[in-house]
Amino acid sequence: MEKANIAVVGLGVMGQNLALNMANKGFCVAVYNRTEAKTAEFMHGPAQGKAIVATYSYPDLVELLESPKKILLMVQAGPAVDAVIGAIRPYLTPGDILIDGGNSFFADTERRSKALTAEGLMYVGAGVSGGEEGALLGPSIMPGGNPEAWEAVKDIFTAAAAKAEDGEPCVDYMGLRGAGHYVKMVHNGIEYAIMQLIGEIYDVLHRGAGLTPVDLGDLFAEWNQGELASYLVEITADIFKTRDPGTGKPMVDVILDEAKQKGTGKWTSQNAMDLGAATHTINAAVASRIISGMKEQRVAASRVLKGPAVDFKGERQQLIDAAKEALFASVILSYAQGFDLMAQASAEYDYRLDMKRIAKIWRAGCIIRAKLLDDIMRAFDQNPNLSNLLMDENLGDVVVCRQGALRYVITIAISLGIPVYGLSSALGYFDAFRSERLPANLTQAQRDYFGAHTYRRVDQEGTFHTEW
Repeated sequence: MEKANIAVVGLGVMGQNLALNMANKGFCVAVYNRTEAKTAEFMHGPAQGKAIVATYSYPDLVELLESPKKILLMVQAGPAVDAVIGAIRPYLTPGDILIDGGNSFFADTERRSKALTAEGLMYVGAGVSGGEEGALLGPSIMPGGNPEAWEAVKDIFTAAAAKAEDGEPCVDYMGLRGAGHYVKMVHNGIEYAIMQLIGEIYDVLHRGAGLTPVDLGDLFAEWNQGELASYLVEITADIFKTRDPGTGKPMVDVILDEAKQKGTGKWTSQNAMDLGAATHTINAAVASRIISGMKEQRVAASRVLKGPAVDFKGERQQLIDAAKEALFASVILSYAQGFDLMAQASAEYDYRLDMKRIAKIWRAGCIIRAKLLDDIMRAFDQNPNLSNLLMDENLGDVVVCRQGALRYVITIAISLGIPVYGLSSALGYFDAFRSERLPANLTQAQRDYFGAHTYRRVDQEGTFHTEW
């Protein structure tokens, strides 16, 4: 019997679609799922007639694979990954490759990579972005781990990955050990930020300027034809245009205002705190999702805590035009924070991340794919050691030129009592980053006053303490 090129363990929608994707690209794929009925259902459904072979035990799965054996795990992040590795490990031999394609925390990938490397196995932590459709038609793939393992799976991943407009595959080697899952984590953090920014622009234009979902659908579709062209803007236009079949109301109006999260955005914020990286807008997005979940408390508070009336008296078109520029500036600021975090992590964890390469593989397939990434890629191509995207002349000028619009939108929102934590945090990051002097001198004086934490001076070298 012909040997399979790769195996997929875990036949949820993502696992199924990746298996179909690879089979459609000419590879023979072996599949396994803990629940046999799910495997059978898959084989009699979408996999029928494809170069996909079902297995019902780990020994059979491993026996069916060519060497080195390549096994892609598509199971829930956390203990399930360790359980599958433990179950399949006895049947593997040195040189075989395990690939975790789930949303695993990068520190877990670090631990697994070190443990399996010590046993002679190769481990790849591969971030996969694009959702169900991307998994089937071509996702952005961010593999990290053993370089030899990457070479072994490179042809399969390259074939399965999305292709950018210039034909380049949206997959490349990210770096050692947990680098791939780290990049995917930051990708999701940026995703959180951009989604929050879009939501706030919607709130200002809907509640403030009175635009209907139909109006907003047309507006976002128009915005998607220019500098804001991106997957998230595109699907936002579609969402606004969709109506609930049962009530006929705009779909967005019947969805409860409670945004859930799986944890990747929170991980990004937590790790940024650990590294001392400034991720204002990502943090704001995480906090905004948390407070959105406090629905009952917010309903109760709305009855007793009064603010200004939402009654916009200004020129509506001026606010719409400013909202477009404010969104673009704040999106750039979100990317700047994410890339700065990755640069710091690369140094801290010895990942050796290539920022141009990351921007390159995010241009198609992934959730944060955007026209802007071409400009980001060019910025790092011109200066591989770019300290911050805002220090790129072109991107920095874009934000500088649009800061007035961002300030205007935030001012209007504040005057109407509409929360814009994401937009405000983006502007706060910009203003802090461009400030030669911040009030941290007072903070450090306070720390020295109550805790003798010392301080540095502007006019002398050394460390000082004052008996206040």
